[in-house]
Amino acid sequence: MSLYRSAAWLAKGLREYTKSGYESAAKDFDPDDLEVQVPGRAFLVTGGNSGIGKATATEIAKRGGTVHLVCRDQSRAEGAKGEIIRESGNQNIFLHILDLSDPKKIWKFAETFKQEHTLNVLINNAGCMVNKRELTEDGLEKNFATNTLGVYILTTALIPVLEKAHDPRVITVSSGGMLVQKLSISDLQSERTAFNGTMVYAQNKRQQVVLTERWAQQHPAIHFSSMHPGWVDTPAVRQSMPGFHARLKDRLRSAAQGADTVLWLALSSAAPLQPSGQFFQDRKPVPTHLPLARTSSLPAEEEKLMEVLGELAQRFK
Repeated sequence: MSLYRSAAWLAKGLREYTKSGYESAAKDFDPDDLEVQVPGRAFLVTGGNSGIGKATATEIAKRGGTVHLVCRDQSRAEGAKGEIIRESGNQNIFLHILDLSDPKKIWKFAETFKQEHTLNVLINNAGCMVNKRELTEDGLEKNFATNTLGVYILTTALIPVLEKAHDPRVITVSSGGMLVQKLSISDLQSERTAFNGTMVYAQNKRQQVVLTERWAQQHPAIHFSSMHPGWVDTPAVRQSMPGFHARLKDRLRSAAQGADTVLWLALSSAAPLQPSGQFFQDRKPVPTHLPLARTSSLPAEEEKLMEVLGELAQRFK
């Protein structure tokens, strides 16, 4: 990562991604956008047991939506489900235990889900930042398996059921960290370079943005978007980035503030009026590259990413 990219991203983050950045942006929000009720609409939220995912699921439940929580840990997920039901009064909360780093299980889950449920909105929120190179049982690097391949398989597998729904949407929670990364397809699983968990995570988030743009082109019946929630005080940030959290904890956004744009993209009638495939921050589409950063990728590179992911996905189907 160049010094320019690092300095420009940090300056942008301190200005826009903090709690004060949200409060400034919120002055222009239309409060009516989220004054909606969505009974009869079904939402699948990955990583819905804590942080942004839980805040998102809770607000959807309060508005009458059917919520499918996809979580890895049974005990934590059961606790979150109970809290969401108590806070919302909505009993239509369904729990699915799934490790999104396991491609075989994702395919199996999606096939069962399609037979038993309808779906209007998929929210790809779950993610991980493992700071040491770790392999799954399938020999996949853990960050890539969860953040990129897992998102690719789950979304690809659920596109057929989404295409049958009214007003279908897919929202992927990315990160502003992707702004410091140019798409790289030469070492997707960090086998040949020194491992840096933060940069691997940022690269995965760049890959998610590219996937969103590609899916929007391929599936015009579905509204796709990716978004940056800002710098949010979540359990994942506290665990994976303790130094960052300690330095900025008083300036970090709350989980509710981080979830705001996810909810706007999932619920509002204004969101689908925006072109599909864009990257959002505080309810507005924003550029996916910093000025002068040279992080743009060639169409051939993006096509290669889709090709490699497609081949990997089929290997585990």
